[in-house]
Amino acid sequence: MQEEKHGFQAEVSRLLDIVAHSLYSDKTVFLRELISNASDACDRLRYLSLTQPELTASDPNFRVTLSADRAARTLTIADNGIGMNHDDLVENLGTIARSGTSAFVGQMTGDAAKDLALIGQFGVGFYSAFMVAERVEVTSRKAGEDQGWRWISEGKGEFTVAPAEVESRGTRITLHLREGEDEFLDSNQLRRVVTKYSDHIALPILLIENGKEHTINAASALWTRPKSEITEAQYAEFYRHTAHSFDSPWLTLHARVEGKIEYTSLLFVPSAKPLDLFHPDRKHCVRLYVRRVFITESCEEVLPAYLRFLRGIIDSEDLPLNISREMLQHNPILAKIRAGVTKRVLNELQKKADSDPEDYTTFWNNFGAVLKEGLYEDSDQRDPILKLARFRSTAGEGLVSLADYVGRMKPGQDAIYYITGDSTEAVARSPQLEGFAARGVEVLLLTDPVDEFWVPAVGLFEGKAFKSVTRGGADLDRIEAPAGETKKSEPPAAGIDNLIALFRLTLKDAVKDVRLSQRLTDSPVCLVADEGDMDIHLERLLKQHRQIEAGAKRVLEINPAHPLVASLAKRIGDNGHGDEVAEAAWLLLDQARIVEGETLPDPAAFSRRLSDVLRRSMAA
Repeated sequence: MQEEKHGFQAEVSRLLDIVAHSLYSDKTVFLRELISNASDACDRLRYLSLTQPELTASDPNFRVTLSADRAARTLTIADNGIGMNHDDLVENLGTIARSGTSAFVGQMTGDAAKDLALIGQFGVGFYSAFMVAERVEVTSRKAGEDQGWRWISEGKGEFTVAPAEVESRGTRITLHLREGEDEFLDSNQLRRVVTKYSDHIALPILLIENGKEHTINAASALWTRPKSEITEAQYAEFYRHTAHSFDSPWLTLHARVEGKIEYTSLLFVPSAKPLDLFHPDRKHCVRLYVRRVFITESCEEVLPAYLRFLRGIIDSEDLPLNISREMLQHNPILAKIRAGVTKRVLNELQKKADSDPEDYTTFWNNFGAVLKEGLYEDSDQRDPILKLARFRSTAGEGLVSLADYVGRMKPGQDAIYYITGDSTEAVARSPQLEGFAARGVEVLLLTDPVDEFWVPAVGLFEGKAFKSVTRGGADLDRIEAPAGETKKSEPPAAGIDNLIALFRLTLKDAVKDVRLSQRLTDSPVCLVADEGDMDIHLERLLKQHRQIEAGAKRVLEINPAHPLVASLAKRIGDNGHGDEVAEAAWLLLDQARIVEGETLPDPAAFSRRLSDVLRRSMAA
């Protein structure tokens, strides 16, 4: 096979352009990334060798080697891990095969500071080499194969792949350094970088000097060391290694469990929200080890899906080393580890919520929408998650807990009221909130799609039912008005019953019913779901995802105290105005639809009616 020329994936080319222009303030992170990748390659081969010992028979001792050549101005990072063949090189070094890539690239702005933050969330791995190198050469031979391969690129849109003579398995990355990057040819600087970033790597990192090899890291798994001997900086670098991220952990959880089952967990909550958190192809990012041997980097059985924001490792003393994917799915030991770790994580989050509510807000804004998935997925942990949950509400700008809400409930109030929608700003303007605001009744503003599903699954909190303000009767008459105010009990305007009858006759099948409203104080009309029908926002979500074709008809509620409604009620008794009132019924229905964010079924008819009303008002 001759040399092949390939173009980089579009996302890679854009990323390389930013990386190559030295976006990072500390370029030394490239070495951390390449050593981390080399360590991962060794971990993967160690696991394969459990069932295929022939793969490592000739060279069983895993290691990463650094060597600098001042004359050639090259730095080489080599490993004796699993290696890559032709297809691996093209796939792994030509694309970013990671969920969230499109979202990542779509958010890049060209502003260095903003894009740095994004890349910090996404990670760049191998491509960080181009921060310091004008050309990168990779030679590799996959374990169990005889043919080696060479990959070369200058990071400018294309790369070449060709066969090569490679003596042994593993990967060798040679960086041809740019002018001005001589610090990475200095042995002392390489030692400092490894000590800072990669001391925790659980295999030897060797530096070749004058033909001799020197181990320059501790070469022991960080999670096996006593907590008292681990610094915050070491924890942070281990987090970046496992998460392939550039931020610092918001919370570090390091625990060893002994008893019937033994395991160690070293888990981190990121301080920034990963871009692929809600991607359909998202994977867990907690690595599973068995007695310090890497098993898998994405074990869905080790943690529930609603904790997928966690990064780090779990190391079991009891699982068999040769455990398969099928065995993981039904293993009782792993089920117990999962239950224990989940409980510990939720307990630690509660401690954080209690001790530092302001900092906890940062966590909730990043991961609250994910954690709430546990409210309908995990009934065993529902109560702890409910206590951790925080919400926006009509009470103010900050977040509130359900305990806060219940403690502020008004005399006569027996439900936790909420409204769902696409954004806090949109739902806060909803006319359905008017009556609640007039009585000082707090309403939770729920804007995550998951809210539509956990609320009916939970049903109650401390004996109080959750009730949507957009469904059924509002029951506001039973709630006491604020001190100094009395609830109005003025009789409806004359003719209001006739107006409702005409609206019902006019709108016919367009609505389920037309009723007087308790919840409106300023707006003339609003749409609500009848008691027992699907919530309006949930129905809209399901329609968008084509889960349902048609929704239930809505109830049009009329505010009898609104001047427009009173005027229409008066006019209905005047000869010659019946048609105008009927036209107003359709206009008001369309107005209610617009406020709800719905698409008008007949925009042309709405436009015509509105033009007629404006024409008549101008002629009056």
